[in-house]
Amino acid sequence: MDGNGDAVDDQPLNPSLFPLFPAAASTVTSTSSIPQWLSNPSFTTDLSLINDAVSSLPRSLDDVQEEDAQEEEENEAKQQEQEKLPHSYELLEEEEEEQEEEEDSDGDKYGERKRKKRSKRRNKKKKISKEIGDSKSKSIHSNDYYFDSHPDHDNLAYGSLYRMDVPRYKLKNPEQLSGYMSQGFYGRTHRFSTYDKDADIDALDTKLKSSGRYWSPNNAALEHHKNLKRLRRYPPKNSSHAVPADFIPLSDIESSPHRGDESSISNNSVIEESWEDEVLRRTREFNKLTREHPHDEKAWVDFAEFQDKVASMQRQKGVRLQTLEKKISILEKATELNPDNEQILLCLMRAYQKRDNTDVLIGRWENVLMQHSGSYVLWREFLHVVQGEFSRFKVSDMRKMYAHAIQALSAACNKQFRQIHQTSKPTDSAMVHLELGLVDIFLSLCRLEWQTGHQELATALFQAEIEFSLFCPSLSLNEPSKQRLFKHFWDSDGARVGEEGALGWSVWLEKEEENRQRVMKEEGSDKTDEGGWTGWSEPLSKCKESSTSLENVSHDDAAVEDFHEKIENEDIKQEDDTESLLKQLGIDVDAGVDGEVKDTLTWARWSEEESSRDSAQWMPVRAKSGAVTNFYEEPNEEVDEQFMTEILYEDVCEYLFSLSSTEARLSLVFQFIDFYGGKISSWVCTNSSSWTEKILSLEELPDCIWQNMRRLQDELNKSQSMSGEFCFEFLFDGARGIPQRTEMMKFLRNAALLCLTAFPRNHILEEAALLAEELFVTRMNSSSCSGAPCQSLAKRLLKRDRQDLLLCGIYARREAFYGNMDNARRVFDMALLSLAGVSLDLQSNSSLPYLWYAEAELGNSNGSKSDSLSRAMHILSCLGSSATYGPFNSHPSSLQLLRARQGFKEKINSLRSKWVRGFIDDQSVALVCAAALFEDLAAGWAAGIEIIDDVFTMVLPERRSQSHHLEYLLNYYVRILQRHREQFTLSKAWDAVTHGLQIYPSSPELFKALVEISCLYTTPNKLRWMFDEHCHKKPSVVVWLFALIFEISRSGSLHRIHGLFERALANDKFHNSVILWRLYVAYEINVVHNPSAARRIFFRAIHACPWSKKLWLDGFLKLNSILTAKELSDLQEVMREKELNLRTDIYEILLQDEILS
Repeated sequence: MDGNGDAVDDQPLNPSLFPLFPAAASTVTSTSSIPQWLSNPSFTTDLSLINDAVSSLPRSLDDVQEEDAQEEEENEAKQQEQEKLPHSYELLEEEEEEQEEEEDSDGDKYGERKRKKRSKRRNKKKKISKEIGDSKSKSIHSNDYYFDSHPDHDNLAYGSLYRMDVPRYKLKNPEQLSGYMSQGFYGRTHRFSTYDKDADIDALDTKLKSSGRYWSPNNAALEHHKNLKRLRRYPPKNSSHAVPADFIPLSDIESSPHRGDESSISNNSVIEESWEDEVLRRTREFNKLTREHPHDEKAWVDFAEFQDKVASMQRQKGVRLQTLEKKISILEKATELNPDNEQILLCLMRAYQKRDNTDVLIGRWENVLMQHSGSYVLWREFLHVVQGEFSRFKVSDMRKMYAHAIQALSAACNKQFRQIHQTSKPTDSAMVHLELGLVDIFLSLCRLEWQTGHQELATALFQAEIEFSLFCPSLSLNEPSKQRLFKHFWDSDGARVGEEGALGWSVWLEKEEENRQRVMKEEGSDKTDEGGWTGWSEPLSKCKESSTSLENVSHDDAAVEDFHEKIENEDIKQEDDTESLLKQLGIDVDAGVDGEVKDTLTWARWSEEESSRDSAQWMPVRAKSGAVTNFYEEPNEEVDEQFMTEILYEDVCEYLFSLSSTEARLSLVFQFIDFYGGKISSWVCTNSSSWTEKILSLEELPDCIWQNMRRLQDELNKSQSMSGEFCFEFLFDGARGIPQRTEMMKFLRNAALLCLTAFPRNHILEEAALLAEELFVTRMNSSSCSGAPCQSLAKRLLKRDRQDLLLCGIYARREAFYGNMDNARRVFDMALLSLAGVSLDLQSNSSLPYLWYAEAELGNSNGSKSDSLSRAMHILSCLGSSATYGPFNSHPSSLQLLRARQGFKEKINSLRSKWVRGFIDDQSVALVCAAALFEDLAAGWAAGIEIIDDVFTMVLPERRSQSHHLEYLLNYYVRILQRHREQFTLSKAWDAVTHGLQIYPSSPELFKALVEISCLYTTPNKLRWMFDEHCHKKPSVVVWLFALIFEISRSGSLHRIHGLFERALANDKFHNSVILWRLYVAYEINVVHNPSAARRIFFRAIHACPWSKKLWLDGFLKLNSILTAKELSDLQEVMREKELNLRTDIYEILLQDEILS
């Protein structure tokens, strides 16, 4: 050991405290296995030397630099000698042994017991040093360093890391770096590597912070310099052994190239390059990849996105524009090679949007859509671009754009349908996806009409399309003939979808044909009785009629002129009366509106009246036959006003299309129910395009999100000392979604019942009809009833089809929900007892009633817990063992439980082949949930979630992310964990929820569970970190809303909340989100109480979302204290220019004020 130590003294010192890479095996001497890092002199340095160095620092920095230059020359000479000498290592064990020998000399103080402990400690150190020396030859991934687990008390003393504990490196070999590094950066930073006057002063010293430390702004600026060389580590491409995905081994630093080419990068894992070197290297790689694989979409998109990264490093605007031009040229080349690739076209058009003005961009979009008229994705993006342009937005122009989109997509669907029909092939998935996209475009049109104030037209569009696509007569008609026949139905007095007595277009046409045949028979019989006239001359009666009509022509013309004069005189009289009345009120008509209304409260009352009328007037006006004013009669203002607001066939004919797939027609009906605020079960995945479009176009919170946020806010208020200080409801004045009014629920109930004739025994539609009936009945009659409000409707439906087991289950669940458990049990027992007598197809639907029955028993709050548990176990045992169901008598025996467990295993194994192929339905998911619930009750929660974990392995990840069935199963899984959250650790629930959010990043259920779990087990900062991560990697409106509700409910930092708002609205995807803008304005008004900031945000909002009438009215309602009457009047004029539907005239408010006064 001594000999080795002498040899080390003659060698140059290692330049760093902890080398980045372990030394090669060849450099280690055969006489010692001691690691090199233990011989570093920093371990033997006396810390008192630091204080001496600090006290002896009145020298100038020039002297320090001269000494450093001498040290560099000495290091160069020593480096050459070091290459010739072998490396050796020295342990610090000798020094410790000498100290221990000195301690042993004091025999009075330490006894034999102390000596034994010291000897054991020495032996242990020797053993450890030997293991460290031998470990490098055993594995290339050995860990030569150890972590000190003892706490650092300086953190408590200083509030942070003590600055002297942070290592400061001094470069000893500048000649190994590049010339720029040694001359520029090294020369500028070298003077800071030595102790200066203030090196051992208080950590708050400003001079120390501004010099030399790696977190200082100066070094941060140097770090971002484009010519700074960095060591970049890359995994070897041709690795002979498997390495974990999250581990990249570090190779020897001697083997890393300084500026390698592509071959060196592929064979080595560490390279040294600056930012410019990286740009050149990545560009060469992308060029080679795109040449070898010209049809690789990901390669072209990554190449284009890399240009955004390059542009972000440029400070000059001109250089950024040049990089944008390069990106456009790359995408144009990609488009030439892949003309039908939608993703590349979208990237190209978004790049054009950053460069071109609006007119040029619209022209480019038109050219692209002419070549790809059947692309739903391109049409959707184009409509978003046009709708968000404030200067070009007009409702009439947007209607034309939507008409073009719907007609083009409908033509593409008809073309594919004809091809499939000619070849007699089943409907392929491409056509189904195209029709689903067409339905989404139609829903976007309806949302636009509703949000611009044209609610009647939106309702009429829904009625017309449902009649046209779901209830079309079974006749072989082409599209023009079909539309002519539909025009006859629309112009008639027949009831439409949602109205009382509606039968559907096809049934109405059959009845109309029967009536026509009957009338023809009656007329034929009358003619037979009277006899007919034959001959060449005209009948005498007809000649008399014609002569009489000719004689009265002049008389009629005179009458028409007199009538027009009378009408004009009455109009002039009415105008005179109106002007005189307004002058009496002090209103000058000639001065215009700007000179009239000087009180902002008048505009506030106008906006309230406008909102009230919008809520009430949503059904199209149906003009009764003969109610319209006759041309020769005096005008009826009320009737004519209704006639002007009637939706004619010409208003809806351009947006009609046919649907052939069942999936698209069901999507239309379900989205129709959801549009009007009806409660409907989960039917679509949160990753689907329809859900994404719905969330992006929200004006108010829908029920599915509002319920989760309401429960979450209650949980947060319970955990806060100042509960209820911040409430989320007032941010939208208590409004949530489309108001669920009585007439609207009646309209939905009628529509759902009519759609059941097209989709019989659809339990989602049946449940929607019953829930709409409940809301309608409870609003009509608030008194309590003995049964569920939907009892009469459910019984009426069951009389039509007594074998509808799912309808029985839905009705029984509603009875249990209202606490009528006896009625619910009777209905459930009736349904399950009748299983033996129904067909096999109906028996396959038994999983859902069994699961609903068991959940209803567990949710029964009236009975005892043990009795409900026994009943649920009995129900699930009958399902698992496939035994004939019988009413509950006693708790199932152990044998019955064993048979049920084995039966569930066999049934789940039989599902494997279907799930692997992607055939997943409601019944199979219900079976898995029932098995998990059974194991949860019988063996514990761990056995229950294990079943669901095993089931998830049956499905590929890409299929799982698009299945709403599996999303429901994941939510069920999380609910089991939340129910037993006191029995497991945090990691189990946290990992399940975070993993679920990776698959479904827009799920309100999962975000609610995440916040609840984090509030119980983690700190708020960890939850904020999770929100920030999702907002950065997988952003969605749902993420921003939950992050905001969390901060607002906890009275979070204003800067944090403002940052969330600004980051969300700075994203191009969410810049046109009305709900985020409305929430931002409401937050500034009601929480921050900063009207001037709310005013600025409001003008930004209407510029980004010019179509939202609610957003415009928020300015009148919430900002009338800071906006002047002139500004409010100008806002109304702009609303008229944008063709938003205004139902109230400001004169009406003035007249009401005069009447009240």
